[in-house]
Amino acid sequence: MSALYRRVAFIGLGLIASSMAHAIRRAGLAESMTGTARSPETRKTAREMRLVDEVFETAAETVQGADLVVICAPVGAMEDIAREIAPHLAEGATVTDVGSVKQAVIAAVDPHLPAHVHFIPGHPLAGTEHSGPRSGFAELFHNRWCILTPLEGHDPAALDQLTSLWRGMGANVDLMDAPHHDLVLAVTSHTPHLIAYTMVGVADDLRRVTDSEVIKYSAAGFRDFTRIAASDPTMWRDVFLTNKEATLEILGRFTEELFALQRAIRRGDGAHLHAYFTRTRAIRRGIIEAGQDTDAPDFGRIKS
Repeated sequence: MSALYRRVAFIGLGLIASSMAHAIRRAGLAESMTGTARSPETRKTAREMRLVDEVFETAAETVQGADLVVICAPVGAMEDIAREIAPHLAEGATVTDVGSVKQAVIAAVDPHLPAHVHFIPGHPLAGTEHSGPRSGFAELFHNRWCILTPLEGHDPAALDQLTSLWRGMGANVDLMDAPHHDLVLAVTSHTPHLIAYTMVGVADDLRRVTDSEVIKYSAAGFRDFTRIAASDPTMWRDVFLTNKEATLEILGRFTEELFALQRAIRRGDGAHLHAYFTRTRAIRRGIIEAGQDTDAPDFGRIKS
């Protein structure tokens, strides 16, 4: 595939940005790439890895001459970034992001961008519990979904170009409006993360079960909770503070369902439990059939 962009600039050089850089380089989707990160250590690591062609100290330097700018920073930092880069953006450049909340990103970023750029918010639904520039890999987006939430009056050519980039990195692309995106993600990602954090916290607080027992006897359910709960705390703090309404709505529904299951257990209502678990099991089958996970034994984990 020929290059889609002349110069791609990354603001933030963690898991998503480094994976994008690897995927873009492998597929030849950009002629050059630049990057910056808040941490001097991260910038040093990116230089040592030659992750991008140039690593700069500031976001303002990084975006100069770029025809695509990707903001890969926590949602809470995006407004300051938008203010910093706005005067330095090239005419006709596209600005996008990878945040898992979209309404808050639009409110934080869009008012500060000049009229001569195209702002197309995005969210790749891919990740691991690891962070930092060394955590990225080119295959991260393969057969995963990237949701784009173009604003009213967006430029179709700019949207097509960004869509082609994500597809060139192996992702499937879908379009949504920002409020619907935030509700969908509250169901599929945000509330499950909150539940995982809570369950791990309960285990930590339950002193009748020792830390060594929690670690030694962790079955698949709790083990997978700990993987989710190991995710970047800054990112998830910002997610819950900026997607408050949708998360609270889904959390309320979850609480109602949990109370119904508590009642069924207390009453010994096996029929209710069996019917409920049968219905939810079917959702798992649907995820596997959609190619978004594997039905391999032990979740496809490689045995050491």
